[in-house]
Amino acid sequence: MNTIKRLAGVLWLIVGAAAGYYLLINQAIPKFSTGKSEDLIPAGIYTFILCPLIVGSLATFGIYALKGEYDNQN
Repeated sequence: MNTIKRLAGVLWLIVGAAAGYYLLINQAIPKFSTGKSEDLIPAGIYTFILCPLIVGSLATFGIYALKGEYDNQN
């Protein structure tokens, strides 16, 4: 079971990287490139608030899983 938890840590790291990539490439950059003022606010929120929050939390969870913090101590 501990091996599955560590493999899940790798999965969480990959999901975090994919989420950050998707959020920046598919959401934020197209909104920045329009140049409209109503698109700049969501683009800033995606880039400076949501992306670090989502990627950081998923990466932290993945790192803890890889280090064995969630292993059963029998």
